[in-house]
Amino acid sequence: MKRMIARSIAFFLASGSAALQHQNGIMIRTTGVSIRRLGCGTTLMVGRVTPSRHKISTTSMNALKSSHNMNDDRRREFRSHNCYHDSNRSVHQRIESRLHSTTSEDTLTSKPPTKPQKAKFVQINEEQIQLPDGRIVNIRRKKPKRKKKPRSDKRHEFIGLAKAVDRGQFTTVYQPAKDGDGKFLAKSGLPDRSKPFTVLGIESSCDDTGAAIVRSDGIILGESLASQNHIHEEWGGVVPGLARTAHEEKIDVVIDEALAQAGMSMDEVDAVGVTVGPGLEICLRVGCERAKELAIQYEKPFVAIHHLEAHILMARLPPPLVDEDHGESRTAVYPSSDGVHESRRAIEFPFLALLVSGGHCQILKCQGIGQYTILGGTIDDSLGEAFDKTARLLSLPVGGGGGPAVEKLALEGDPKAISLTVPMQNRKDCDFSFSGLKTNIRRATVQLKEELGLSEEEELSREDKADIAASFQNVAIKHIEQRLNRVMTYLETEELENNDTTNHPKIRSLAVVGGVAANTELRTRLQTLCGKRSDPWTMHVPPPRLCTDQGSMSAWAAIERIMVGSSDLPHHQEVHARFPFAEQ
Repeated sequence: MKRMIARSIAFFLASGSAALQHQNGIMIRTTGVSIRRLGCGTTLMVGRVTPSRHKISTTSMNALKSSHNMNDDRRREFRSHNCYHDSNRSVHQRIESRLHSTTSEDTLTSKPPTKPQKAKFVQINEEQIQLPDGRIVNIRRKKPKRKKKPRSDKRHEFIGLAKAVDRGQFTTVYQPAKDGDGKFLAKSGLPDRSKPFTVLGIESSCDDTGAAIVRSDGIILGESLASQNHIHEEWGGVVPGLARTAHEEKIDVVIDEALAQAGMSMDEVDAVGVTVGPGLEICLRVGCERAKELAIQYEKPFVAIHHLEAHILMARLPPPLVDEDHGESRTAVYPSSDGVHESRRAIEFPFLALLVSGGHCQILKCQGIGQYTILGGTIDDSLGEAFDKTARLLSLPVGGGGGPAVEKLALEGDPKAISLTVPMQNRKDCDFSFSGLKTNIRRATVQLKEELGLSEEEELSREDKADIAASFQNVAIKHIEQRLNRVMTYLETEELENNDTTNHPKIRSLAVVGGVAANTELRTRLQTLCGKRSDPWTMHVPPPRLCTDQGSMSAWAAIERIMVGSSDLPHHQEVHARFPFAEQ
């Protein structure tokens, strides 16, 4: 079969349309061709023929033509010595090279021109060279390129460190605008601060739509809250898309209800404050856009609220006093000084804050509005998240939140029934970790089922669930106590070393804020911790209903910002899912 193919190709070569011919001692070769090597040793080149620039001898051409008549042994030897596998040379160059090396009488009649050698130069110094013609030329050296660190390496830098802490990795951080002298800027103006003023606060950072009218002396004139517990309960957690839809349906309703309770209209409100982060971005945007529309439409000062700062500042909200003669709530308002009226606060700067919520767990040194130093934070899960996941593990109803469900069940259990390890015993810092505790709870649950002979699908008894819930809560709070105790000792030691109460005032006040601060067991044990110190601390906790997300926290935070002369422009205000405090 191979020989029949060879004869057909030979006929094709002789027909005048040959891919390779010899005319007057000139090698004819194709251009723009595809080369196919057949099993019989014949090379077929199909394409347009053009004359080669090099001539070869008659002996070379005869050798090429006779290659089709070789026996198998001679053909293999011929192919192995003719560099057919060298793809950098044309076919006739490969053959000529072989013939030139073996036949002394066969020589090329013309050789390709050799490349001219580069002119030599003399190196004068590191920056100059001298060319052969005597000219001196400056060397332009390229700067070595800096190797960029892979993103994975950058992430590795923060492994084992507290989350939501600004170490230069965030593009956007929270810092109220100030001028060159460090004075706050009122970008959208300020209301008349010589007398009490009112603020509309809007909150939509997660799954609660809230609005409230709060007066600058701390009185909540009207508030409304639309909970979404019934929406997310069947899913076991917050579904962002459903939360956004619920916000859009309720945002105007809660604003109107808050205004109606306060007996006011938007014309009578003095300013607008709204949460812009951190939180679920698509939820934050619902409240932010509505607040921007109202501020622009009614020409009111606008304040963009940081959600965590709002939680912290709720500890400063003055508790109302009851007027026995009229049965009304009131606060102490003092005459204005420098055009700003003054009212008492529950806690003064500086103070220490423990922020425990569904998304955050931090210990902060609070020195003023927008001035927070994070002394410790969670490296994985928050305390609220750990409560929620434990509630789901125990198949508890989480419509009202996993924390309240676990706390309620823990009252029926033994906190020492399940042996659990307190997290991070070997780390002598102030950070938290709850992921390992969640894993221990899961393992303890599985082990208890195996001991009782239950399958994975079968549920534990309520008594067993209560023991697990109580044991989890006990160890989780013990972890908080240890970290908080360490921070208190650190601050007290630092004060003794500085011995300067003027520039570094003593901190002996603790504010416990955030959604988990509503936990009664946590409040009780932290109060005991503060009282047992050699120099006792004072603990401040907002009322339980004001620990969770609601419109009053946004309104009060806006009041605190306005009192120091700070406001923002509404027109181009954005929301931020991640919004850490600026590094102090």
